[in-house]
Amino acid sequence: MTKQIKRIAINFGGGYVPGLNSVIVGTVLAASELGWEVVGIIDGFDGLLFPERYPDGGLIKLTPQILENISGSASSVLGTSVRSDPFNVRIINSDGFAEEVDMSDDLLRRISEEKIDAVISVVGSRALSILWKLSRKGLMTVCIPKSVENDVEATMLSFGFNSALSFVADILERARIAAKSTRKIGVVEVMGENAGWLALQAGMAVCADAVLIPEIPFDLQKVAARLKEKSKTGKISGLIVVAEGAKSIEDNIASSKIPDQEMKSALSPGATGREGSHVIQRSGKIANEVAREIQRLTDQDTSALVLGQLARGGEPTVVDRQLGLGYGAGAVRALNNGHTGVMVVFQPPDLKFVPMAEAINKVRIVPVDSEFVKIARNLGISLGD
Repeated sequence: MTKQIKRIAINFGGGYVPGLNSVIVGTVLAASELGWEVVGIIDGFDGLLFPERYPDGGLIKLTPQILENISGSASSVLGTSVRSDPFNVRIINSDGFAEEVDMSDDLLRRISEEKIDAVISVVGSRALSILWKLSRKGLMTVCIPKSVENDVEATMLSFGFNSALSFVADILERARIAAKSTRKIGVVEVMGENAGWLALQAGMAVCADAVLIPEIPFDLQKVAARLKEKSKTGKISGLIVVAEGAKSIEDNIASSKIPDQEMKSALSPGATGREGSHVIQRSGKIANEVAREIQRLTDQDTSALVLGQLARGGEPTVVDRQLGLGYGAGAVRALNNGHTGVMVVFQPPDLKFVPMAEAINKVRIVPVDSEFVKIARNLGISLGD
């Protein structure tokens, strides 16, 4: 028999994206129609694992009456937790040393003590495995995909991507105008470690001269040749958009054949001294490399700009507000239908429920023969190949 639900919880894991409160609104309104009570867990699962850290005990009661105070807010009323993994919780033991312990049973016990029947979690692809393991241990749970890179498998549109896309496209347009005014080539790095959706679609929106993404290894000589070709028509500036995970053809070949010294460097950062300040924090590495090489090849001033986590800022778009409401209401519908261990996904024009296992350890990448790639080429945008 399907467990009768009376009280559910919602939490956010992973990085922040604009408009998370719209998911809360969709969840609370749909749950109230069924007579369910909703509580919010602060900072991922930390609100339940460490209630003593919070004045209100780590849980917030969410009712339709308080939604007016949060629905229009860009910030998350519940907070998020990038490292909220109950299977690997960092604590200080009795000897004063830091260690990681499995507190998943403690979490499930706390959920039971709070009489929470099910949990809706808004997470990125990396946290899906955590929720899947909790569901295997008996937690009734539904996930909502969240990603500014749109890299969660099984869904066409992750929550937060449209807002990031709009913000990044606006910044790129400003960078394009600045490059034109100063007669420079602007190189702008955006998020996209494994998938190039953000770089590609934002670059297309402003008709960038080149877009470099992880899925297509690039040759900067071809990019430079394209820029020189355009300069003959009187174009004295340029804009290159590069995803942080983009690789040159040389790097792509080298990664498939790692010399012993490179392996030592990978195991012991700084062993060769090549990686410098980008061993741990990669942000900015590719933008600076591309800018330097393009300047050498074109003999034209370049300027590098790194957006990084700024892509997560700003107000949510109308699309994301609607998507958040739909995802929240859809998650409640999934629970009401007896689903658990599933993710709510947007497969136009429908919201569907797919097993989390279909998206775990997978990345939604840009197919090299996708319509977006074809359109970019039609627009004269160089992809570096």
